[in-house]
Amino acid sequence: MINIEKIHHVAYRCKDAKETTAWYKDKLNMDLVLAIAENEVPSTKAPDPYMHIFLDAGNENVLAFFELPNSPAMDRDQNTPAWVQHIALRVASYDVLVSAKEELESKGVEILGPVNHGVFKSIYFFDPNGHRLELAADTGTAEQYKELNRVAHDMIEEWSVTKRAPRHAAWLHEQD
Repeated sequence: MINIEKIHHVAYRCKDAKETTAWYKDKLNMDLVLAIAENEVPSTKAPDPYMHIFLDAGNENVLAFFELPNSPAMDRDQNTPAWVQHIALRVASYDVLVSAKEELESKGVEILGPVNHGVFKSIYFFDPNGHRLELAADTGTAEQYKELNRVAHDMIEEWSVTKRAPRHAAWLHEQD
């Protein structure tokens, strides 16, 4: 049986490794922990130079990026809304979230939110590569998370038939 311990790293593409490293350090205080560069892709042996950077996202979590100078310019999936694909990072509390919003805005980052998701609150913004980022602070109770877990499979079953939002957890957005 497979026993996943944790995510080793999550990798995205970047336009410029140096700019990306500096932005994440300046805006989110994430340190560069590792850089790997090759002229050949180890898995496919394709001759395709790359720079692979790894940033410390706290608690042994790693956010990584690839700069690919010989590939066509970066773009995103045009069939997926910009709000769907994003990187969500947790902060300790709502007060920390509000403080982070103020700090990011003081550094010229345009912020959306805080947005109330019922059991967590979030702010949203974009990095210099166009990746949407989310900072989230958990605000739910143990009972709320237990109830969400209890109805999760029923919600997926109903969704698979109707493609309409099931009402099992409608209380999440009725709290405002």
